[in-house]
Amino acid sequence: MSCAERCRCGAGGRRHGSILYSILKSQGQPERRQQPPRPPCPPGGGCSCGARRRVALRCPQAACKAASAVLVKTLRFVRNVPCFQGLPPDEQLLLVRSCWAPLLVLGLAQERVHLETVESAEPSMLQRILSGRRHGEQHPPAAAGHIQAIKGFLAKCWSLDISTKEYAYLKGTVLFNPDLPGLQCTQYIEGLQREAQQALNEHVRLIHRGDEARFAKLNVVLSLLRSINANVVAELFFRPIIGTVNMDDMLLEMLCAKL
Repeated sequence: MSCAERCRCGAGGRRHGSILYSILKSQGQPERRQQPPRPPCPPGGGCSCGARRRVALRCPQAACKAASAVLVKTLRFVRNVPCFQGLPPDEQLLLVRSCWAPLLVLGLAQERVHLETVESAEPSMLQRILSGRRHGEQHPPAAAGHIQAIKGFLAKCWSLDISTKEYAYLKGTVLFNPDLPGLQCTQYIEGLQREAQQALNEHVRLIHRGDEARFAKLNVVLSLLRSINANVVAELFFRPIIGTVNMDDMLLEMLCAKL
């Protein structure tokens, strides 16, 4: 069954209950007021609460809205790439499933989305019982290191002052990944990735003639994207909106929708 056919079967009859609708609708909802961060525990281990501190987003609802808007914009960009449109629907979906997270983080960098963080404490047993939270659950369940890695990536992109064309070529390199298992058009996709890299190199040589290391620096950006965990990105930015809905289902609906 083609992508368009699956979209009609799975989403056509539930427009107002769809995943895409819930994401777009959430962008118009008021933010919840955030509780002020708790004061830090005194040095020397004298804290009586015994809580393990971790890092969380200061304004998770605002971050979710921003990420949702960037995801919509990113998938619109992908769909408008002529070479991508020429691929079979199954190949399109396979590529998007594998790269949506790094493409999203690139989009966050391009849109200058700042992620403010605060320290938060692991809830006590009593708090878990009162809130109905099971042992070991976190919200969001992203460790401090993952959030800091994303923030570090954004800072790296901003320090390079990447242009719109450079972002487009970087996205093309990420999108057309010929190393994915299950691809049938491997050589064609490999050629598209090579073209994106060549276009980036030529652009850098033309615009940044005095910076011979810039192309290498941009490739470092690509290498940093490999450390971005798609599950962490989903939990951080989309679970508060879509709950337990599978990200693959959401991507399929958004890819087939008229964004």
